[in-house]
Amino acid sequence: MIIFDRVSVTYHEATEAVVRDVSLTIDEGELCLVTGATGAGKSTLLRAVNGLVPHFTGGTLAGRVVVDGRDTRDFPPRELADVVGMVVQDPLHGFVTDTVEEELAYGMEQLGVPASTMRKRVEETLDLLGIAELRNRPLRTLSGGQQQRVAIGAVLTAHPRVIVLDEPTSALDPTAAEDVLAAVTRLVHDLGITVLISEHRLERVVQYADRMLYLPGDGTVVDGPPAAVLATTAIAPPIVELGRLAGWDPLPLSVRDARRRASSLRERLAGGNPPARSPSDGEPRLTARGVVVRYGDLVAVNRIDLDLRAGEVVALMGRNGSGKSSLLWAVQGAGARQRGTVDVDGADPARLAPAQARRRVGLVPQTPADLLYLDTVAAECTAADRESGSDAGVCRALLDRLVPGIADDRHPRDLSEGQRLALVLAVQLTAAPSVVLLDEPTRGLDYPTKRRFADIVRDLAARGAAVVVATHDVELVAALADRVVVMAQGEVVADGPTAEVVVASPTFAPQTAKILHPLPWLTVTDVASALA
Repeated sequence: MIIFDRVSVTYHEATEAVVRDVSLTIDEGELCLVTGATGAGKSTLLRAVNGLVPHFTGGTLAGRVVVDGRDTRDFPPRELADVVGMVVQDPLHGFVTDTVEEELAYGMEQLGVPASTMRKRVEETLDLLGIAELRNRPLRTLSGGQQQRVAIGAVLTAHPRVIVLDEPTSALDPTAAEDVLAAVTRLVHDLGITVLISEHRLERVVQYADRMLYLPGDGTVVDGPPAAVLATTAIAPPIVELGRLAGWDPLPLSVRDARRRASSLRERLAGGNPPARSPSDGEPRLTARGVVVRYGDLVAVNRIDLDLRAGEVVALMGRNGSGKSSLLWAVQGAGARQRGTVDVDGADPARLAPAQARRRVGLVPQTPADLLYLDTVAAECTAADRESGSDAGVCRALLDRLVPGIADDRHPRDLSEGQRLALVLAVQLTAAPSVVLLDEPTRGLDYPTKRRFADIVRDLAARGAAVVVATHDVELVAALADRVVVMAQGEVVADGPTAEVVVASPTFAPQTAKILHPLPWLTVTDVASALA
């Protein structure tokens, strides 16, 4: 179905190829997982499948990519649209209509699908992805996760023979991610559709993959069965890290298989307890009372009270559309707030000038690229140092700590999604505000980069900041948060220490907790320390 024949891709003015001399064949009906470090070339590899590389991105493609008999050198993306459907990392940038139903139908209209067939496919897709209630909603009013499901649906309605998904679950809550992956797997098994998925949250998808393509970052591609490839990679989900630690061979890829192997490990850990983490008793940094946010008739935040203390890392969780982002924008001061009060170090951020508000409350939004406006990485870092009153080089040092090696002269729009996020994190954290709000801050970040990100967040908390991380990444929450706040339908439904909240819900429990249940272990790091 897909043939890469000695493929190399080199972008304009780059000194080395992003992917180099890649030869492989992906058969019909395979689910192929593409993974690797942030910026290793995963998106380049995927975009070569539908001709975006090089027809849209520019650069030089050596070798051949053939999809269903069509050479992408001779067939631009528009002439492959009936064969290849693609969902990009930021779905909002790919939308071309105004409402959900219109977006689901648009691709079929361009392909000349009969109206009666279009209606049937739209209904099937709405039900398949659980978004029927969003049918008439404007796309820009949806949460990030809802937008991602609509983008996937817009591809599915066209019934392509190949589907390419670039970080398809990055903005989805755990339940929605399982639903989407189950739908994709059903397409592979029942209809023989070939699927390529690029994903950093391997714990969500690796058990479904037939094979894995791992990009170590030197331009090469390691190709093989997932368990065999993950045995030696620098990037691995918690279940694989736990399997390595316990010496399991072959490595399990699902929680069910790991639990069957874990009885001896549970015996070794019995009687021990991981290091305790609890909500901070530091001084209040932010106090919110009775916060209400409405969008027309929709109540996104309903009379929420929230206290954030110095030295505390709080995880804000909840299904897509539960009101997490609306709450963050409301307390930051730039977003809508119809009722309620917010106090940050004696002032309401909404009543301060933007520069003063940023020094009290920093916010990294779900679409971080919106905050980048200069031509080079160096210019963004210099502006961040100047505007925050920091010493020269502070922002650049933060960026290098997150993702080393990004050239000063790179344009921010040319970075990978993960690199761009790292740049925005560095820019926002340079000001070192007393309250830091991070909305899905690990989208597009690999496991090592997430660990470096967690170190930076802990440093901020140690210096007295209060940090809120709104996320669906349960593994990050288990490793980082002192306290978890869970929202549903605009209200807080749970608030307490991390171990108590995440273990109480199978939805939010990390892989290690599921494997070692009923023991109280949340992370592989804690298990390794106990065994040592």
